[in-house]
Amino acid sequence: MLDIAVVVRTAALAAAGLFASQAAALAQVAAPPPKPEAAQNCPGLVAVDAPRIVPAAFRLALNADQVRLTYVGHSTFLIESPQLVRIATDYNDYVRPPLLPDIVTMNHAHTTHFTDLPDPGIKHVLRGWGSTPDQPARYDITVKDVRVRNVPTNIRDWRGGTERHGNSIFIFETANMCIAHLGHLHHTLTQQQLDEIGRVDVVLVPVDGSYTLDLEGMMEVLQALKARLMIPMHYFSTYTLSRFLDRARQNWTVETSEVPSLVVAKTSLPAAPKVMVLPGH
Repeated sequence: MLDIAVVVRTAALAAAGLFASQAAALAQVAAPPPKPEAAQNCPGLVAVDAPRIVPAAFRLALNADQVRLTYVGHSTFLIESPQLVRIATDYNDYVRPPLLPDIVTMNHAHTTHFTDLPDPGIKHVLRGWGSTPDQPARYDITVKDVRVRNVPTNIRDWRGGTERHGNSIFIFETANMCIAHLGHLHHTLTQQQLDEIGRVDVVLVPVDGSYTLDLEGMMEVLQALKARLMIPMHYFSTYTLSRFLDRARQNWTVETSEVPSLVVAKTSLPAAPKVMVLPGH
């Protein structure tokens, strides 16, 4: 018969060896923090490979050229920079990330896109609309290795009219990449707005086709932005998402991830523009 004490001791030593090897692997993954970069315009790309995908629960440190995007739901993403600055987009009372963000952005469409009661621990609360229609919100802040700026756009109000500057496209510059969140976009973009946005690498795009911009209008916006990676958000059913994807396939490759998190780097973005679907809505 096996000595139970020997078996237990052997298992414990094996586990300790496994934990040690995992710790060594983590030490190799971690990289020294990069110097902040804040170019006036988003850079163009030289891309070669497909994006790398990691499960949301696999919260390892990021390399200096990596950004983690996690789809929380509706229009909310958790964006994590190499120095682990955490950003939540369209932060609201209903859909919130599991981690307290350092920066939150909001839009004024309705209460699933903003809150009047953000967590008091959040250091930077960026509301994407101004105090009056004639005073649009304007941001250009740098937090560690992240620069955040915005380009105001109009939205429809609840009476069917127009609320000037009620939405902001927020642009996040980090790891030598530019990520644009279109918010609750209701119209195509002017050349001036496109110039302000600059060249983006990743765009987070509302695809419902009714509450936000119609399907053909959104195709026009995406073609103008020329991002290498397009991630859908703000869809209410598989039918709504499928309608967008069917149309998108006329222009681009479509891929579906099994997990809601994606780690991207400038050198690992797709060589040709691609739509990447993260689960959840």
